Amino acid sequence: GGRLNLKLGKHGPFIGCSNYPECRHTRPLNGDGEADAGPREIGTEPVSGLAITLRKGPFGYYLQLGETGEDKKIKPKRVSLPRDVIPDTVELETALGLMALPRDIGPHPEGGKMITAGIGRFGPYVKHDGKFKSLKKDDEILIIGLNRAVSLLAEVSQRGASVLRELGKHPDDDAPIVMKEGRYGTYVQHKRTNATLPKGVDQNAITFEEALVLLAAKAAKKKGGVKKKTAAKRKSTAKSGAKKKPAAKKKKSPAKAKADTGASPDSTGNS
Repeated sequence: GGRLNLKLGKHGPFIGCSNYPECRHTRPLNGDGEADAGPREIGTEPVSGLAITLRKGPFGYYLQLGETGEDKKIKPKRVSLPRDVIPDTVELETALGLMALPRDIGPHPEGGKMITAGIGRFGPYVKHDGKFKSLKKDDEILIIGLNRAVSLLAEVSQRGASVLRELGKHPDDDAPIVMKEGRYGTYVQHKRTNATLPKGVDQNAITFEEALVLLAAKAAKKKGGVKKKTAAKRKSTAKSGAKKKPAAKKKKSPAKAKADTGASPDSTGNS
C-alpha cells in the first residue's frame, strides 16, 4: 500500500498518496479530515462574474458556475471533470473551456450540419444530427478537431450504436446478424430484434450459433409479450361489453314489452 505524503499543489499544500496514479486519494491540508469533499474556487468566469468551483459529488469531480439559489429553483451550470484530468491540476483556462461545453467543432463535410463536443452522463462525446459517439481514451474534449470527430462519427450506425462486426446471415431470411456496441453495452441485432449479451460473456468469443440462440429467445419473449397484451385487451373489452349489454336491455325492456308480446307469435312462426 502507498503512504500519505505532504505535497505542494498549485492551490496550496495537500496530502496525497505516494502510489499515484494508481491511488488518487488527496486531501487539502486545513486540518479538516472531510475537507476533500468541499468546494475549491478556481477563478471567476469573466462574462457572468460568477466563481467557478471544483467539487466532488457521488459520481466524481465536477465544476460548478456560481451557487444554488436560496429557493433552489435556479440550478447553477455544472460539468463533469473528464477522467483523465487530475483535479488538483485544473487551472482557470481549462475550467473555462469545460464550462463552455458543449462547443462547436465545425460543420460536417456531408450535409454541413454542425458537429459539437460535450460531456454527458457517459463521459465526453461528439454529436452530429442527433447521433452521439463517445470519445476514445486518447481524445481530448477541448482540442478534438473536425477530421477526428468525423472519423469517430463514421463508426456510428443509424441507430446510434457502433458496429463491431458481422457474424453471418440469418438462416431464415439471409438478413445479416450484426454485433454492436450501444450506450448500454454490447448486443447482437437481426432486423428489429436486439439481444443484449449476458454479463461475463466475452464479445470476441461469442459464436454465430450462440447469437442465433440469444436472438431466438428475445424474439420469443417479444411474441409472448404481444400475446399477453392482446389477451388482456380482449378480456377487458369482453368484461366491459358484458356489463353494458344487460344495462341497455333493462332500459329498453319496459317500452318494448307491449310491442314484443304482439310480435312474438309472428316472428316465431316466420322463423
